[in-house]
Amino acid sequence: MAKDTPVSMSAAERDEILDSGGTGVLSLASGDEPPYSIPVSYGYDAAASTFYFRLAVGVDTTKGDLDDRPASFVTYREESGDWQSVVARGRLEDVEREGIETETLEGLEHVDIPLVDIFERPLREVSFEFYRLVPDELTGRTEV
Repeated sequence: MAKDTPVSMSAAERDEILDSGGTGVLSLASGDEPPYSIPVSYGYDAAASTFYFRLAVGVDTTKGDLDDRPASFVTYREESGDWQSVVARGRLEDVEREGIETETLEGLEHVDIPLVDIFERPLREVSFEFYRLVPDELTGRTEV
């Protein structure tokens, strides 16, 4: 094997990197246009392999409709000079969608979504909604 070749992680290694939350980049499909990508904070429930996001919504956002939107999420870190990354692909779900409220409440009890202030106005003036991503595909890679 060549030096510095990335390899797949085990589920346990992947869950260790994701922990209960952190930051990453969420990319939303947008038809023929390049994906809309934004830095976000996330929570992760390892027991259910589910991501949770607190996303800004309202008239000032350019994300468009979020419910059932194809998305990919990437987070990464460097540890002792080695890079590790996790990629999740699936569809965003509004946590208030009928039929998922109970499991969402249970999942939110296991996560820690960091509050990251990247807005041009005070947070008290920004409207947020919660969404989740139950990945169709969840992969992790690490350098050797």
